[in-house]
Amino acid sequence: MNVTTHALRLRAALPACLITCSALLLTACGSEKGSEVSAAAAAPSGSPTSTTSPTGTASPTGSPSPTGTTTRLTDDQAERRALVPAAKVTWDKAAGTAVGEVPGSKLVEIELTRAESGSTASPAPSPGSPEWAAEVATQDGTRHTVHIDAASGRVLRSQPDREQDAEDKQETADLLSKAELTAEQAVKTATGRKKGTVTVVELDSDDAGKVVWSVDVVTQDDWYKTTFDVDAAGGEILREEVDRD
Repeated sequence: MNVTTHALRLRAALPACLITCSALLLTACGSEKGSEVSAAAAAPSGSPTSTTSPTGTASPTGSPSPTGTTTRLTDDQAERRALVPAAKVTWDKAAGTAVGEVPGSKLVEIELTRAESGSTASPAPSPGSPEWAAEVATQDGTRHTVHIDAASGRVLRSQPDREQDAEDKQETADLLSKAELTAEQAVKTATGRKKGTVTVVELDSDDAGKVVWSVDVVTQDDWYKTTFDVDAAGGEILREEVDRD
């Protein structure tokens, strides 16, 4: 065979070789794509797939986003949610019981709290159960503390404040004499601004020296506490502060 004839045969064989190689390459590529499609099709329905969060971090679809709207209650909110619904006796009923326990007294302060050990009532309340801790005072300013079961309304214990001195008594007597507005009127003003459950009512003086009724109102849709300072002389709201903790 001469050189010319051999060259001609090589030229004729090249196109066939190229076609065969191209077919092999296409087959390999098709196999890889087919594997991807098969893997996707084989994934069980409803299984999580990855999506990219706004911060660029892949996270499973359907899982809570770090920037989601789910609200977690603070410790104070959780405490209010546990305590407020358990109190079946309202503040005014408890206040009336406390005032009736000490003849000639008026309400100075009442707060919804949890029972502690040391109750003289029988049967004694379970520690941690809701109770109203009230302070009432006679005309001379002598204070008495009365604890009332917030579920049943029973008086748990009542005792005078033995730590008061003459100055403390005079200060309390002055507060009572300057309060033209009753606690009930102050609460009506506060709850007229914000509907909710009253958990604290306290007669005190503000930073400006005005005698005020301080009223805490808890809203059960978010368990926030709003404090109102109501002028005990004029009846207007002097301060409104929301506690979101």
